[in-house]
Amino acid sequence: MSRLGAWLTRAGVGFVRACAVAVVAMVMPAVWAASVALGIWWGPGNPWSWLAPLVLVCVATLVLPRPVCRAVRFFVARWTGTVIPGGYRQVGPVTRLSTGDWWNGFSYERSRRDALMDQKWRVRWRDPANGRDLRFAAIVPFTAGVVACLPPAGMAVAAVGFVRPEPAARLVGVLGLVVAVVSAPYAWRCLEPVAVRFLRPSPAMALAGRVNELTAQRADTTIAQAAEIRRIERDLHDGAQARLVGLGLSLATAEKLMESDPEAARALMRDARAGATASLTELRELIQGISPPVLTERGLADAVRALALDLPLDVTVRADAGLKLDSPIESAVYFGVVELLTNAVRHAHASRALVSLDHDDVGLVVEVEDDGSGGAVERAGGGIAGLRRRLAVFDGTLEITSPPGGPTQARMMVPCVLS
Repeated sequence: MSRLGAWLTRAGVGFVRACAVAVVAMVMPAVWAASVALGIWWGPGNPWSWLAPLVLVCVATLVLPRPVCRAVRFFVARWTGTVIPGGYRQVGPVTRLSTGDWWNGFSYERSRRDALMDQKWRVRWRDPANGRDLRFAAIVPFTAGVVACLPPAGMAVAAVGFVRPEPAARLVGVLGLVVAVVSAPYAWRCLEPVAVRFLRPSPAMALAGRVNELTAQRADTTIAQAAEIRRIERDLHDGAQARLVGLGLSLATAEKLMESDPEAARALMRDARAGATASLTELRELIQGISPPVLTERGLADAVRALALDLPLDVTVRADAGLKLDSPIESAVYFGVVELLTNAVRHAHASRALVSLDHDDVGLVVEVEDDGSGGAVERAGGGIAGLRRRLAVFDGTLEITSPPGGPTQARMMVPCVLS
């Protein structure tokens, strides 16, 4: 009985999946057939009998392939665990120039919205993946689509046969039911090999996607560097520079008062000394924001431990002994840990956190877990998105699991070797 129940469960799940595959695979042929039927129904005397079906066929051919392919990738990944990369061209960042115009990689626009819209459609219609998606949308109905139609077709035949009183119709209904039940656990499985064969990006598409990714990373790096330079200039101008100017004025005034009012001159000298100390503190903080000295002198693990001592939560740091990497990678990972722990304090209100730094055969793996409220969401232009871009420069990845109520688990992986 348990074996029969397991079989019926597989048949039920397979039937639902087969119906989903049949709908997705047959949507384009269905639209084409409906367009032709509409033209026939209007008749040859109606001027719309040929124009409307032609327009519908063209629109369906241009619009439907990409949603069909995305649905197929979702089904294959969800049901079999096989992830098929999309291979679509990604839009890069838009840059505002000193003239006020926005450059999107193709043209200059007056506003950011126009630049993004123009970039989106240019990238979409020039993407080589469009031809691959159209080819797959034309192939899948006659391969996986036909096989996936067996269970619903058998069930339809069974329903029609059982409502008819003739014995022959009842026999046909029984045969249809048998075909539906027997084929249901297997009919949808044809989708995976067809999708893997025809949907994966070609070497040329993968190379073009990699070039576009590197171009976008270069643009992100340029924008980030310019913003960092502006921040440093602003901090120097508003902080240390202003204090040093005041320090110079105080020393000049004290020099003039040295003979006439020594007490006032000594007071000004004390203020100047306090200003010099404050300027030195601000310069140290600025340097700390650019590259923490402990990171340069003692490495990533000790820098994270020093960071943990300054945070208002209990942080446990676990690191491999002798963990030493290239300075750019250590800097990127360190500021990534800073971002994640800062979010744990500021947004998740965590009380404890665990930071693990390990190096395996592939590269550096950093895991940050906190007991906060969770619900972390990646937003465009936010800290998590910036962290993802920072790691992407080194082909690194970021995975975050943060259900509402917590805990939040973040995993950074950067391919690298120990130095």
